[in-house]
Formats: sequence, structure tokens, C-alpha cells
Amino acid sequence: MSVGARSVRLDAAAKTDGSAAYAEDRVPANALWAEVVFSGKPHARLLALDVAPALDVEGVVTVVTAADVPVNEYGLTMFDQPVLLGLDHTGRSLVDPTISRWEADKVAVVVAETKAAGVAGAAAIRAEWEELPIVGDLDTALDDATLVHDEVASNRYHQLRIRKGDLAAGWEEAAVIVEGTYEVPHQEHAYLQTEAANAWVEESGRITVETGGQWAWEDQQQIAHALGLDEHEADDAVRVVYAAVGGAFGGKEDMTLQILMALAARKVAVLGVDRPVHTRWSREESIVGHHKRHRGRIRARLGATADGRITALEAEVELDAGAYNYTSNKVLGNAHLSVAGPYEIPNVHIDSSAIYTNTVPGGAFRGFGGPQGAFVAESQMNKLAEAIGIDPVELRRRNLIDEGSIGVTGAEFPAGVTIPEVLDTCVERAHWTQPLRPVAPFSPVATLPPAAAVRRGRGVACGFKNVGFSFGFPERCEAEIHLHGDDDAIEPSEVDLFHGGSEVGQGAHQAFVQMAAEATGVDADAVRGHFADTATTGDSGSVSASRMTFMAGNAILGAAEEAEKAWRDGERPAIGRFRYTPPPTEVLDPETGAGQPNFCYGYMAQVVEVSVDTTTGHVRVDRVISTHDVGRAINPRLVRGQIEGAVVQAHGYVLSENLVVEDGHILNPRFSGYLVPGIGDVPETVDSVILELGDPNGPWGARGVAEMPYITYAPAVIAAVHDATGVWFDQFPLTPSRVLAGLREFATVKR
Repeated sequence: MSVGARSVRLDAAAKTDGSAAYAEDRVPANALWAEVVFSGKPHARLLALDVAPALDVEGVVTVVTAADVPVNEYGLTMFDQPVLLGLDHTGRSLVDPTISRWEADKVAVVVAETKAAGVAGAAAIRAEWEELPIVGDLDTALDDATLVHDEVASNRYHQLRIRKGDLAAGWEEAAVIVEGTYEVPHQEHAYLQTEAANAWVEESGRITVETGGQWAWEDQQQIAHALGLDEHEADDAVRVVYAAVGGAFGGKEDMTLQILMALAARKVAVLGVDRPVHTRWSREESIVGHHKRHRGRIRARLGATADGRITALEAEVELDAGAYNYTSNKVLGNAHLSVAGPYEIPNVHIDSSAIYTNTVPGGAFRGFGGPQGAFVAESQMNKLAEAIGIDPVELRRRNLIDEGSIGVTGAEFPAGVTIPEVLDTCVERAHWTQPLRPVAPFSPVATLPPAAAVRRGRGVACGFKNVGFSFGFPERCEAEIHLHGDDDAIEPSEVDLFHGGSEVGQGAHQAFVQMAAEATGVDADAVRGHFADTATTGDSGSVSASRMTFMAGNAILGAAEEAEKAWRDGERPAIGRFRYTPPPTEVLDPETGAGQPNFCYGYMAQVVEVSVDTTTGHVRVDRVISTHDVGRAINPRLVRGQIEGAVVQAHGYVLSENLVVEDGHILNPRFSGYLVPGIGDVPETVDSVILELGDPNGPWGARGVAEMPYITYAPAVIAAVHDATGVWFDQFPLTPSRVLAGLREFATVKR
């Protein structure tokens, strides 16, 4: 059996000994350097641009400007961003390319013999700007005195709503009401490999871009669009191939270098220079130049009867989209649903908005709106339990969705609702009803605090996350399998698997090989994988939305079945191609929010134990019990790695990572000032509890898991800190200074 085996990852040795080749390592021979020039202007109008001084710098070969972009626009879900800012001959564009709306809008790409020459050339470019008012935060954006985009009537450019039941009746029935205003912060992806790419023009004229990303097919389509090609011309004109990626977490779902490098390679070739082009961003460029987890503000009001039955929910979600949409409209949808939590609520009124500002764009990041919504939903539940005087686990049990439950959009949850079992397993493993276990003395402070100053607490949260694309987006995944063997062989001896899915650190390619082996009946070491190359692999869809195991597994099963038919017909090699399409989803009704948003969910619950040093404000997480129904663990070792990795990443989000953005500028674009947790900061113990209850549509019953452990961590930590100190925190990260301020305010109020 290959499915369920704890096999070692295909890339384990290479990533351990350092031989894995990332785009930064795969610099082609005789490559030129491409220096990307940021505007540095959060909001300004370009009045003049002179690149002639750059061309006079020794070693500069050419400069790519907006005049070189046939269609000067891009965007994963909305074409609202120019490829390059410029004045004349900027090509077709739906957005004004003379306006810099973000400090990392691009002005030019300097192609040079060396990096030093490229940097000197970039410094020589002369630009004249008219400064415009900076829309630096939500409050400034919402008065609409200055529009970030003149193409829209308001900075509040995308809105969703849910209207279910009779809200007034729900409040009348409620005996207890809790409400609050919550603020959620930005987060930097902090992947190890910063953005890097190589590009060249082949003898056939096809442009090849080698980089690291999450959806090679979509990268190809966006490059082709900017080049003025239609999707049918893309395969012959543009190839995208991924080297080792080095982490993504959603941060490599949107464009950074792909289009720019294709343009640079094309211009070099037009000049008659037969040389490839290479570039890589520094850590500072990476932090400034790619999107972040959305910051935002959520107001919520929750009511329940005296015995804990929820009667009404009202919420307003405001996400800061930054300067461009990226995937904000889709992230907003997840936050919109998640703010209600995994509960049966008869009366619901939710308004959600994505709002333009002149700051770093918000985009895809592990959880995709779920962490923001779950923080509010679960914090409200924990506050409600305290207000009623009921155990927070029991409150959840009385309101959790189950098989056949109707969600807030009026649609029945897809079959396979297992959150009651997940929660029960989690609290049982955590010994929820028992006193907290003793832990080691608080560390690593130099002078240990007195025992009375260290307080311990425990918190719980549970939730759900969609598997796959939502809200009517055309979901699909393709796979191709070749079976090899002798003409008279009964079974194949070797298998080639072609799949477009990216390996971004999660072990996807290992899972693909194991599923292909299981589907074709060969050993896993007899499967050769060919991945993430638009020249040889089909459209996998994005490696995001916790979808890839579910989608790829079903596509591989279909391809294996087609290949088996060809094998029985005597074809050698026997080739099977299959495009899997899951049950459809729906765009929500704009007035009521009615519709079926998703075809599958993953379910999770966490209990977190903390120690709080009340003299310094430091919070130590002693133990995390993270419980998940994964349907079927294709490789349990990889599942455990995903759970532990998500917990650590969420740990930084809630406790230490504080991106400082003022007047549209990121002020701490280095890890010396943006504190990602190190090995000494992460939770002492993570108990990964893996349930395999099975999804009716999943391959071998598998669901996704990659995002799920992240989503509930912040509210569980916040609840544990409250249990320890009596203080509720409605914003984070819980830096020592914020914790101390909360403790002092609480002490003042008590007096």
C-alpha cells in the first residue's frame, strides 16, 4: 500500500544536503542581470521619466519600460494593476499607469552585465512626480476624500452581505449579548527563498521563465496577457517552469517577477543579444515588494439564550486590500463566512468590504481570510461562554453544525461534517476537565520571575476551512499517466506521472507519487514524476486553498483509469489523461448571500496551554493539541509536518510578528525588526492528532489539511491568556508591551 505509507519525501536528501536547485541557484551561463526599479511612492503621479542616463551607465544593456508592454495590466482575479508605470505608448490598460499607488509599483527593469551595473543604472533613472494625498489606513480610505483608483466610485470597492432569518427577533430572544471590535494585523510570509527568476528566448521564439510559484499555468496566462497574446497562443509563445520553490504560503500565488522577466528576455532578444536574464530580490525587496496577510477590522455582536443556544449574529468585516486587489475579493469571501464560525445560527446579518488604501496589497496567505474570521468567531464564543457561565466546550457542542446542517448562506453543508467528533477528540486528548499539568519553570529570561508572577491558562477554539476554490470559480485539475511494460505483461512495471502541481514545501510531489503508485498498482519507486512545467504538464489549478491533495488525487485516479483502459487495449505506453471537476459552487446572491459557496470542508479543533509572566508580559505556549479530520492521511508524516508548521507560523502571527506600516511605507523590512519566531520561541509541545473519518468525494477519502491548523490558533491562544490573566485581547500580536498594557488596564479597572 502506497497510500498511508510514511514514505520519505522525494526531495528530502537534496534539501538536507543543499543540492536542491532553486531559481536563485540555477543562473544560466552568461546571464545578464535584471534590476527591478520600485517607485518608492505610495501615492504620486508620474510627470516625467528619463531612462537615458541609465543607458549611459557602463554595463547597462537596455531598460524595459511601459512602452515595452503591449497590454499594461495584470492581476490574478482582477486586472487593476499596471505591469510598469509609464507615460507614453503604455499599451492597453484598464488602470491608469501614470499613478503610483504603492511604494513597490514598478517603474522600469534595468538589464545589465552585472548586478552592480544594474543598480547604478537604476539609480541614474530620473523621474518627476506630483505627490498625491496618501490613503494610509482604513479610516482615511472610508471617507473617500481621496480615491486610490479613479476607476471605482469608492475605496470600498468590493462588498458582500448575508441576510438570514429575522435579526430583530434573534436579539429579542437573546438573554445574553456579547460584542466587540477586533483588529487583525498584517503578516509577512517570510519564506526562505526570496523571489528569483531566470528567463530566455528559445530558438523557436518561445519565452521561457524559470521561477518558483504556486500555479505555473496561471503564470503563463498572465505573461501571455501582458504580451498581448490570447490563451490559445500562450503554449507556443510562453513556457513557465518551476525550480525548487523554497516556500510560498500564498505569497507566490500572485505575480512578482514573472511578467517583468519575460519582457526583459524579449527585449534583449529583439536587440539581437542572445543571452538569458537572471534576477533575485534581497530580503528587503521581498518584504516591500510582495503582498501580505490582510490587516483589518471586524465588529461583531453575538446573542444567545440563557442555556447557550445562539440566536443572532451581526458582523461587519473590513479588510484592507492595499493598493491593488490581488485576491482580496476572494479572501474577503472566506472571512465573510468564517466570522460566523462552525455554528448553527438562525438569524444572521453580515456586511463585508474590501477597501483600497495606498499600502502594501493584501493577498493570499495560509488560511485565506479564515484566521481573521475565526479569531472573531471563536473569541466571541469564548466571551459568550464566560458571560453565560457555561464551559466553552459545552457551549460549542450545543451549537456546532453537523451532518445536514444549513449554513449562514442557506445551503446545506457538504456531506462529511465531522467537527463534533474532532472537538470531542481534541478536548479528550487535552484532558480538558482536569487541572493543568505542571510544566518546567518559565524561561528563558535571565532572572526568573517569582512563581506567583507566572500564571497559567488554557483556551479552546474550533473551526472549518474550505477545500478548493469557492464562489463559482471554475475549479479543475488535470493529470496524465503513462504506463510502461512489455507487450505481453499483465501489469505495468513503470509509470510516468505528469502533473502541474507545485512543490512549495508541503510534500505535494511525494503525495502525488504515492497516489499514482496506489492507483496503478506499482511500487512508489517505480513512479517517475514530471511536475510544474507548462510545456509538459496540464493545468493543475493553484497550490492553495488546501486543495491539491484532494484535486490531484482525483485527477490521478481518473488518469490511471484511462491509462488502464489503454493498457488493456494493448497500447504501450498506455496513456491516460483526465481533468477532474468537483461538484460546482455558486456565486452568492448579492442581496441575501444565498448560495452554495464550497464543495468540501476540513474541520479542526485546538486546545492551547500557556504560561504568562506578568512581570515582563512574555507569553510562553507550553502545549498545543491540534486535532484534524484529514479524511485519509496519504502520508501521515507529511500531515504531521503540515500541522506543526502551521502552528509555528500562526504562533508568530499571534505573538511576535509586527509589520509596521506608516504613510504607505513598510518601516521594518528586515528580520532584525520583524520578529519571526526562532526555535527557542515556538510551542514547547505540539500534539498532532490525526483523524481519518473520510470525505465522500475525496480520493481514498482524503481532505486537505495545510491551512487548517493555522486558523484556530490565535483565538485559542487569546482564550488561554485570558484564562491565565483575566484579560481579553481584541487585537494582536501579543508582544510583551501589549500584554503588560492590558494587564495594567485590567488592574486599574478592577480597582
